[in-house]
Amino acid sequence: MTPQKTPANCYIKVTRSAQGRVPGDGVELAFGYWPGRGAPVVGLHGLTASHMNFVGVAERLAGRCAFFAPDLRGRGDSDKPEGPYGLAQHARDVAAAMRAMGLGSSIIIGHSMGAFVATALAAMEPSLVSGLVLIDGGYVPDTPLAGSPGNDPNAALALRITHLRQTYPSRQAYREFWRTQPHFPPEEWNPWVEAFLDYEVGGDSTVQPKASEAAVRADLLEVFQRDAINERLRSIHVPTLWLRADSGMTPGQPPLFPDARAADFRTYLPQIEDHKITGTTHYTIAMGEHGAARTADLICELASRHGSRVTA
Repeated sequence: MTPQKTPANCYIKVTRSAQGRVPGDGVELAFGYWPGRGAPVVGLHGLTASHMNFVGVAERLAGRCAFFAPDLRGRGDSDKPEGPYGLAQHARDVAAAMRAMGLGSSIIIGHSMGAFVATALAAMEPSLVSGLVLIDGGYVPDTPLAGSPGNDPNAALALRITHLRQTYPSRQAYREFWRTQPHFPPEEWNPWVEAFLDYEVGGDSTVQPKASEAAVRADLLEVFQRDAINERLRSIHVPTLWLRADSGMTPGQPPLFPDARAADFRTYLPQIEDHKITGTTHYTIAMGEHGAARTADLICELASRHGSRVTA
């Protein structure tokens, strides 16, 4: 299903699971939508990912909440302009897309970089945000993050950018490449992971990741601007869950956010509720069976506790 452009005073009505395009702030964004009985949930993906990052969470919501997830500009099948990028620009895009979809106040979930976009949206457009679920992201501590090669997050990010430049003979070859990596252990490899990886690349004779390297680099300039991000957190007053994986990028690595970070985070966001999801990594917390199911349940619990129309 591909909705057409709509006038400013109209909105797109979607009544079944769909993929399509929706107006953002001067761009068109690709999206996935899963209908549900309860109040809406909006999913914002990470630095190089897409809305398919949440396919497992959407399935485990099982219609308890309506779920809308766009590809941020520069990613997936969304437009990839030269600019601008940055957290505030993504928030403007998401706000425009929500209004085009007829979505009012919603629970916003963000994974990794998407958590920073979620907090930017909450600060800039409070009428659109009834609650936040921040998954392994949203906070820049005073000391370096753990959980990546040499305890340096920049090393992992540099490697991910290198992956964006590589080509593969087919989608199957791309999937098989990731099967050899430790990010998705065999017990967590599932159809959600395969669907995510299949969508992540495009091309004909060869395939390459769709995410724009220029967009990724531009956004990276903001993701570690600690003072600006933490000051934004102080302006947020909605109920907020922080979901943390107990391993970093791969099983056995130190977590990106160890237990001590929860107390630090409360300095800026006193109402935050901390949940560590055991047996998960930065990736499988959203795409593994246990992580997706637990995340979906926590989303619905938050919606139910704060007056949303959710049927468990």
